[in-house]
Amino acid sequence: MIRYQRGDRDAFAWLVRRHKQRVYNFILRLVKNSSTAEELSQETFLKIVQNSSSFKHEARFSTWLYAIARNLCIDHQRKQRLRRHPSLDQSPPGDQTGRSLGDSIADPHPRSSVERSAATGRMAKAIAAAVEELPEEQKEVFLLREVGSLPFKEIAEITATGENTVKSRMRYALERLQTALTQYEEHARELK
Repeated sequence: MIRYQRGDRDAFAWLVRRHKQRVYNFILRLVKNSSTAEELSQETFLKIVQNSSSFKHEARFSTWLYAIARNLCIDHQRKQRLRRHPSLDQSPPGDQTGRSLGDSIADPHPRSSVERSAATGRMAKAIAAAVEELPEEQKEVFLLREVGSLPFKEIAEITATGENTVKSRMRYALERLQTALTQYEEHARELK
């Protein structure tokens, strides 16, 4: 980021390559729509460009980056609550996959084992549903830690809470997920 602030445009391209996929995955987990996640990811990096001069090197770049992404997601969710009609890009009501109708086209590459694929799909849906049921503060910490791969200290800075609070939220999230997913534990053993 220091190099970019000094005018090195290649440094920004490197930052995007390094962080793009994780930021996209984090946003996707929050907004549950691939095209919206792509849009918000691009907007996150646009904000980085627009506000590059305001970045202070007191915090890590990734902390600043995820704080921007998180704030954009919060703004997006507020706007969505104010909409009277759902967007055509959104998932249909009751769809736990987070995919829009266009994203729901069948996989052109058949799996080697239909049964194994179905069981894996059910587990993935169960995990996604269990994560969705977490209280917002726990879900946010869980996603920043597991999808964003951020350390607790950075998550504390992003969420403006104490590090011990962040760790507690993560622990409670993991306990809730473990309880919610016990029925799939036996199924997972069968897949091995």
